[in-house]
Amino acid sequence: MEENNKKYYISAMECWKGREDSDTDYDAFRWHQWVRPLDLSENEEELKPFDGKLGFAFIGFCSEQGVKRNKGRVGTALAPDFIRGQMSNLPCSFSQEVKLFDAGNILCDDISMEDGQRALGHAVEKLLKLKLFPIVLGGGHETTFGHFLGEYQNLRGGSITQPERKANMGIVNFDAHFDLRPYKNGSSSGSMFRQIADICKEDGEEYHYLPLGIQQHSNTVQLFKVAKALGVEYILAKEFQTAGFAGILEKVDMFMGDCENAYMTICTDVFSSAFAPGVSATQSLGLDPEIVLPVIKHILRTRKIRGFDICEISPRFDQDNTTANLGAVIIFAVVNTLCKMDGLDIDLDDISWI
Repeated sequence: MEENNKKYYISAMECWKGREDSDTDYDAFRWHQWVRPLDLSENEEELKPFDGKLGFAFIGFCSEQGVKRNKGRVGTALAPDFIRGQMSNLPCSFSQEVKLFDAGNILCDDISMEDGQRALGHAVEKLLKLKLFPIVLGGGHETTFGHFLGEYQNLRGGSITQPERKANMGIVNFDAHFDLRPYKNGSSSGSMFRQIADICKEDGEEYHYLPLGIQQHSNTVQLFKVAKALGVEYILAKEFQTAGFAGILEKVDMFMGDCENAYMTICTDVFSSAFAPGVSATQSLGLDPEIVLPVIKHILRTRKIRGFDICEISPRFDQDNTTANLGAVIIFAVVNTLCKMDGLDIDLDDISWI
């Protein structure tokens, strides 16, 4: 980040702590023993691109301004550190060639949501230039607009006014809501994908947006009309029960086939409140994570996903860190799936037991 951004950028390494069975045997390591700090406030020339086989970088976006504007239950600003707490004891079930970095948090208390989103976009773009896979820890779902800005600018190259190429980027969003609300009176956690649609239109880019888990009772008729007008193909939550796994994957594959690149975002209100009680807008008839995880893995296996974010976890309303833990387990699945695709996982079926 630039020099003037340091005032709202802070390390989060103190969150990484947990059990230690050994400080020398990697097979006994947990994530908190493997993650290393990454200071994005350094000058770009001082940061060297990652030259290993696979590297992941976590960055937190401590924001709830979008949720507040959207008249939701605030509390998401605390989520990044709670998610880190739940990730700390995850086992290192990947090769030592895989590296984990933590790029800290972007604090949004004393800046506007829009300034925070621009800072996040800059950070994500920098992580991509460093050859790292960004994993963004929200924050309200306004987080994903900042994530988009970084992915979009990195793909287009050049400057904002003089890009070098088209992005042709898709957005995969697991969410109960379209988040296509109007924003003439200001953006929020419910308007990001309409903002992105307008950016794509202005820049002459194709708008590729796939929301999965949409709830009819959580979206107005007008929002369904907006989705149709924008050419948005969506998957209703009930289709996960009625269409079957093959039917869901067929729609996903058609969407991914139209995109050269994509990023994935998860709004945790897509899940049933039985699994995700600590969110800004609970869903009594939300999805079961066990049904969603295979779809996430299938999408990752297309090798088109360039980044991932998880949003709307609200520790204030969580129960025994259930939702934060769900977020951590989903991230564990994302990391392990990408490792396995590159042959960097540890095959538990191939272990010689002593």
